[in-house]
Amino acid sequence: MNSVRRDNLSEAPARPKHVTQDELERAVRETFAQQVAAPRPGTADPAGAAIRRARRTQRRRTTTGLALAAVATVAVSAGIVQLGDVTRRPAQPPTVVLGDPSNQVRPEPLPSGTGGVEVPPVAPDAGPDVLLAGAILGADGERVAVAGIGPAERAQRLPENAGWLVIGAPSTAGRTLWAIPRDGTPQVLLDGADAITVATDGRQVAWRDGDEIAAAGLVRTQLIAPVRTPAPAGAVPVGFVGNAVLVRLDPARPGHALWSPATAPLDTGVDRITLNVYGALPDGRLVGQVSGKGAGQPCLALLDPSRTLTPIETACGPTLSRDGLGAVSPDGRWLLLNGAGKKAGALLVDVARIGVTSPGSPLVAGYAGPPLTGSVAWNAVDEAAYIDESGKLVRLTAGRVHVGEVGAAVAVPGADEANRPVVVTGS
Repeated sequence: MNSVRRDNLSEAPARPKHVTQDELERAVRETFAQQVAAPRPGTADPAGAAIRRARRTQRRRTTTGLALAAVATVAVSAGIVQLGDVTRRPAQPPTVVLGDPSNQVRPEPLPSGTGGVEVPPVAPDAGPDVLLAGAILGADGERVAVAGIGPAERAQRLPENAGWLVIGAPSTAGRTLWAIPRDGTPQVLLDGADAITVATDGRQVAWRDGDEIAAAGLVRTQLIAPVRTPAPAGAVPVGFVGNAVLVRLDPARPGHALWSPATAPLDTGVDRITLNVYGALPDGRLVGQVSGKGAGQPCLALLDPSRTLTPIETACGPTLSRDGLGAVSPDGRWLLLNGAGKKAGALLVDVARIGVTSPGSPLVAGYAGPPLTGSVAWNAVDEAAYIDESGKLVRLTAGRVHVGEVGAAVAVPGADEANRPVVVTGS
């Protein structure tokens, strides 16, 4: 029997099984070239067309996979997206809301107007914290250097002692709001606003932007869910009453309104007598200043916020300044504000006496010290501090002023005409 050697029974074939893509493409081209009868190759390239079709198919599969991955990423990210500030007016440069995560533009902070003045630490008994010469000076001796902020007008603590909020002084470019964490690195939250106000608890911010007033929540160092409403010319936010924004309608005339960002646009209301609002009482009533009858001096009043700031009780007496500086103590017992005329200087009023004085009996206010020039820091129910015209820190105890003792003014180390201190509220 003849032995026949068959290929399918032989050892491994002479050509290897592994074929690279280049070799496969050459083989396809050779096969198509052999099928072409003409001696000269035509303009068409059937082998190239087949290879290109294969490559397109491979690219489509890759693109489809990437698209599915992108859709999955967007779906996961959608759960943490916060509402951005999308209302912008092309006719004028808008206020830049830098704390809102939806905004990507982050200009540099304004140049510091205080320089690098070395300031000695404050003694432990020096009162509240102050902002001075590019540093937060704590009453406990702590000093936190703050670089890159401009001249400041107001400062207050962030909730949970997470740092500080600083409102810049007015400039040709508008106002700036900085958030300063405990490490002292400032972050610009607002830039170019016409006016800025912050709630006393540091959780809400309102500002004037062109022909609108805006408000937003504040979480750590980020503004969230901004809401806007058209506002008349001259109207500016000056404070908060709960979740409502207190708006002064015209700086040249009496009148305020409350705007609730969550429910309605700004209603200018019917209030045309309220000059200033100094704070709220625990029961919700507001302590304010209203126009006197005729051309008389302004009086103090308890206002009802649920009835367009209607005065409930009114008390007149000492001549009061109309500058709006002043604040109510945390328990609602005392009001510290500026007097005018013969009573020029800081005055302390017992709020409980508003509305209970007999007819013809004027409200009595105690002289507390030199005039206020900025915010009042109530760091206890009856202890207050403020900066006077000379840049000194004035500290007082309400009970002692009530019996005739005047607040004590002490120099702040490092303060001068070029570096005025700013008292930190909410401490």
